[in-house]
Amino acid sequence: MSVALQCPRSSPSISELPLEERRGSYAMWCVIATESALFASFFAAYFYLGNNKARWQVDHPPKLLIALVLLAILVSSSFVLEWGKRRVVERRYAAARFLLAVTIFMGLVFLVLQAYEYIDHWKTLTPFSDSYGSIFYAITSFHAAHVIVGLLMLAYVLVLPRYAPARETPFRPYETVALYWHFVDVVWILVVLVLYVIPNMIAHG
Repeated sequence: MSVALQCPRSSPSISELPLEERRGSYAMWCVIATESALFASFFAAYFYLGNNKARWQVDHPPKLLIALVLLAILVSSSFVLEWGKRRVVERRYAAARFLLAVTIFMGLVFLVLQAYEYIDHWKTLTPFSDSYGSIFYAITSFHAAHVIVGLLMLAYVLVLPRYAPARETPFRPYETVALYWHFVDVVWILVVLVLYVIPNMIAHG
């Protein structure tokens, strides 16, 4: 009577293991949560420093018009990017790539206008003027740094050789980078509200 020998089944390779389809999105949400905590700390510092009126000299609130223009540009860019994400789902990849390029262009316009705003502000307010100046430039420049990071990620997705359908791959760069860009948009809404709208409302009674 012969005994059949069975070879032990080899362990599956890494490529054969099941992958979490939304792992990229989960990772980006972790990044967003971390960065949200940082911005929350900045806003808390803004209100804390505002209580010390001796070191908080605000003769004139920042100009609201250019901040609203910047807000319109950034919000519009999020809609454009979301439109492009839907084109990926429809497998209209050329249109998606074009809309991604438009989003990048709008982000660059945002940075150029913000640089113009800085130049205008610098005439009367610098980071060394008082605590208000330091926290104002800290918050806005920190947000600008996030815009630059977002543009770099958008540029990376732009030059990818192909966009795979969302249900056929766990690698969803368009969707993942869109999450970050929408986060940058939401933060700017809060920046405009706290640093521009509220001070102007108080100043004009």
